[in-house]
Amino acid sequence: MRAVQHRMESALSRFLPPEEAIPARLHQAMRYATLNGGKRVRPLLAFAAGELTDSSAERLEIVASAVELIHAYSLVHDDLPCMDDDVLRRGRPTCHVEYDEPTALLVGDSLQSLAFELLSREALGDPARQLEMVRQLAHASGSCGMAGGQAIDLASVGHALNQPELELMHALKTGALIRAAIMLGALCGKALPEDQLAALDRFAKRAGLLFQVVDDILDCTASTATLGKTAGKDAAADKPTYVALLGVEGARELAEGLHTQALQALGAFGSRAERLISLTDFITHRKF
Repeated sequence: MRAVQHRMESALSRFLPPEEAIPARLHQAMRYATLNGGKRVRPLLAFAAGELTDSSAERLEIVASAVELIHAYSLVHDDLPCMDDDVLRRGRPTCHVEYDEPTALLVGDSLQSLAFELLSREALGDPARQLEMVRQLAHASGSCGMAGGQAIDLASVGHALNQPELELMHALKTGALIRAAIMLGALCGKALPEDQLAALDRFAKRAGLLFQVVDDILDCTASTATLGKTAGKDAAADKPTYVALLGVEGARELAEGLHTQALQALGAFGSRAERLISLTDFITHRKF
């Protein structure tokens, strides 16, 4: 994990515009929002999925960087006063606090554009497969993915959602980008048989929901200092969460069930899935 995290920090620093390049303030803010923070869970999953298809590290760092740029943009926009209105991210002032709201808005726009520029300009093997990567990341980011999930989240403040409605929201808001990271990582290498590709997709869907359930639990049980962001904010904002619906213990039981289902989906790969199994354990038992 540390090796991949270190590699990704170097890759992202290389792919982002230099901070002295005009417009310097925007480029500095893009680097502030992206570098020196985060667990890099999505890149870790992309690299682990790439092991199933003998993907090269050079290709994996490109697709993982594209996914992480989308993730970074989403955090910048989520923290804006018109969205979740938060002042702390990864233990530091959020982008709009450190700079200003217009700059933060442009940072998100620019990071999103850079992600697709990166994914389309680099050689990633077969052109048809590269186009499929672009399509999958775009779908995961848009109204039928992350942005759509955020829209449902905003519309649901103060309203009780049942479990299927909550799962749909988070399958879009959080799960879609995690699923994209896994599938893009696998697409960097040899083609998988259809049954194994379907098994990997099942795993990706379970892993995405698992991450969000654990996130909801941590929001209620961990401190702001541990999380690096404002703890208890979802409850304070009367947002629908798994803890609000099921209670802490019920949410933990759901997480354990999703963990089991995710590991079962990886059974098709045997020992090749060792790193994905470890990451699933990490997602389930993480403390921040």
